[in-house]
Amino acid sequence: MGDLVSPCREEMPSLDRLNAKRGGPDFEVVALSIDRDPDLIKPFYQDFGIRTLKHYVDPTTRVSDTLRAPGVPTTLLIDREGREIGRAMGPAAWDGPQVEALIDGALLRPSIRDSK
Repeated sequence: MGDLVSPCREEMPSLDRLNAKRGGPDFEVVALSIDRDPDLIKPFYQDFGIRTLKHYVDPTTRVSDTLRAPGVPTTLLIDREGREIGRAMGPAAWDGPQVEALIDGALLRPSIRDSK
């Protein structure tokens, strides 16, 4: 979410809708905030009607550094084994049919555990 800049404001509602529709044991949207003050998240979620996303905070930005995310928002699609299979920089509409097709493809891909 960064410091509540407009790109995050643009995409957070669509991420919430995607999580409401697809969230479950096989899929979750993980919204990671790099805000230094975690108390900013709850009012942000309330202002934008975010209901299904959990609060995750990385005030150290270590996760962003590890994932080589140069700015916010950066969105990654991670498979069951923790491998990055997709990345988008900047705001996007995450509740459209193309995104759902990408998610379906990732969920149908056999995991390493399944092949053993």
